[in-house]
Amino acid sequence: MMTNLFSIFDPTTNLFNLSFNWVSTLLGLMFLPYKFWFSPNRHFFLYNFIMNKLHNEFKNLLKNNYFNGSTLIFISLFSFVLFNNFLGLFPYIFTSTSHLTLTLSISLPLWLSFMLYGWINNYQHMFIHMIPQGTPSILMPFMVLIETISNIIRPGTLAIRLSANMIAGHLLMTLLSSTGSNLSNLIIMVLIMIQIMLLTLESAVAIIQSYVITILSTLYSSEVN
Repeated sequence: MMTNLFSIFDPTTNLFNLSFNWVSTLLGLMFLPYKFWFSPNRHFFLYNFIMNKLHNEFKNLLKNNYFNGSTLIFISLFSFVLFNNFLGLFPYIFTSTSHLTLTLSISLPLWLSFMLYGWINNYQHMFIHMIPQGTPSILMPFMVLIETISNIIRPGTLAIRLSANMIAGHLLMTLLSSTGSNLSNLIIMVLIMIQIMLLTLESAVAIIQSYVITILSTLYSSEVN
C-alpha cells in the first residue's frame, strides 16, 4: 500500500540493500549492439531516418558552432531520454526520467559546459547577449539582472520540465486505476478505454519531451558563439 501519492516514484526496489531501479536506465545498451551483426530491418531504417533528420536540424541550429560530430551529443541525449521515457510506460519498470536526480544530472553539466566555454573563449559576446539590442540606457541594469537570472535557472527549468511532464501523466493513470476496484463492470470498461487513450497521450509526451529538452540544449549551445 502506498504511504503517499508520490511513493510510486520512489526507488525502493532493492536486493541486499542495493537499489536496482536505476539499472533500467542502462537497458538501452542491450538493444544497441544488435545492429552491428543483424541484417538491416525496418526498425533499423526508421531509426536511421529519424537520426538523419535530427542531425540536419541540429546542424542548422548550431550554425557557426557546428563541426563534424558536434550533433552526436544531442542525438545521443535524444535517444537516451526517449528510451527511458518509453520504459516508464511499461509495468513494473522504474521511470528514471521522472526524478530530478537524473534530469539535473543531464541538464546541469550541459549548461555548465556551455557557460564555461562561452565566458572563457568569447566573453564579449556573452556580455553583449545580456542586453538586447535597442534597450534604453535606464533599463540596462535591470536587463542584465533579468538575463543573468534566466541563464542561472536554465538547467533547473530543463530538469523540472522533463520530470514534471513524466510524473503528471503517470499520476493521472495511477489515480484512475486505483478507483477500478469499486466500480461496476460497465464503468470499468469505460475506464480501460480512458486508460488506453491516456497511454497513447503519454507515448506522445515521451517523444515530445525528449525532443524539447534536446532542442533547448542545442539552442543554448548556439548562444555561446
